[in-house]
Amino acid sequence: MTKSICVVGLGYIGLPTAVMFANHGVKVHGVDVNPAAVKSIQEKQLHIEENGLQERLNKAVDEGFLTASTTPVTSDVYIVAVPSPINPDNTANLEYVRQATASIVPFVKKGDLVILESTVPPKTVENVMLPELVKSGLEIGTELFVSHSPERVIPGRIFEELVNNDRIVGGISQKSAELTKELYETFVKGEIHLTDATTAELVKVMENTYRDVNIAFANELAKMAEKLDVNIWEAIKFANYHPRVNVHFPGPGVGGHCIAVDPWFLVELGGEQAQIIHLSRNTNDSMPSFTAQKTQAILNKNGIAGATVGAFGLAFKGNVDDMRESPSTIVIDELQKLGLTVVSHDPHIKQNKHETQTQSMQEALEQADILVFLTDHKEFRELDPATLNVKSKIVFDTKNCLNREVWEKAGFQFHLLGDAKN
Repeated sequence: MTKSICVVGLGYIGLPTAVMFANHGVKVHGVDVNPAAVKSIQEKQLHIEENGLQERLNKAVDEGFLTASTTPVTSDVYIVAVPSPINPDNTANLEYVRQATASIVPFVKKGDLVILESTVPPKTVENVMLPELVKSGLEIGTELFVSHSPERVIPGRIFEELVNNDRIVGGISQKSAELTKELYETFVKGEIHLTDATTAELVKVMENTYRDVNIAFANELAKMAEKLDVNIWEAIKFANYHPRVNVHFPGPGVGGHCIAVDPWFLVELGGEQAQIIHLSRNTNDSMPSFTAQKTQAILNKNGIAGATVGAFGLAFKGNVDDMRESPSTIVIDELQKLGLTVVSHDPHIKQNKHETQTQSMQEALEQADILVFLTDHKEFRELDPATLNVKSKIVFDTKNCLNREVWEKAGFQFHLLGDAKN
């Protein structure tokens, strides 16, 4: 492919997308408003963690196919991959999308293609991007082509899923969708499905909302577990043997840039018609407080006052360094509201990004009256409890990531979220 690409936003989605195109011989210029991120990319240093990213970045820069700066350059294709967070009142904050779109207007020319990859509320392309793009003086849909092709990848497996997952492309015109399909065929092996932009926007938000609702169901069951006298993890495993059942798993909350955010887009748009979605969001948002209160109850049962809690895992999911919307940080806030001291550790977050964080797991183990595991990192799963030098042998596993039998054999009092045997 001879077209050049400008990728606006070099975070967890934009950077992998940029290096993927660059590794396939496409000239790519990356743009980010964070000068430190740009400098690190220019120097082939990672500011995010992702399997296989370092090698691909090295290749892209060394071969001259990837450059980076804080401003766009004239290109044939512009991919916008910036954050789309929520405001404190849970309404959508689309200012990053608007600003990124505005930044490319001076550079676009007749025949160019603009693609939004960010996950956004339906009608964002129509109501936020197009009003900015018309300022170029180009006729939308015939002279300037625009589409939405949302990312559908998971941190830790981004490159595998960029290639193999099916992709949804929604164009503001048929030609826009076809040009976008042709572009992604550079490396996508999954099927590429064409639709309109608003449908594509809704599809991505639906996918993440489905998972949020499913997790809320599991979290409600976890809260009921003690009254039911069951281990909810075992019950869910058995239920999922049914060929048409796929219950997700409970936990201390829901985090990440998608599942914890996107359902609010539908709540804002749907109002009274989004009651199940709204209730699910509230259910999942209640889990950090539930987890903190459960921790306090365990300490009270053991007669421990003025306790220090060891919180293990700050990332929102296992084996990544991504703390966006992480429930772990909210659990810590709730623990502190209860008057507890917290020391936290995460082996994937190399620089302290939380006031309670220590880079030494041993320091956290030695200070803690209870060990609370909030993220299912591989490093935690592989711990040998018999070798740990700890202050207290009380453990609370909120992710079902530890082998209960092994920990109890090592003399630990073991508690599991959603298990009546506590």
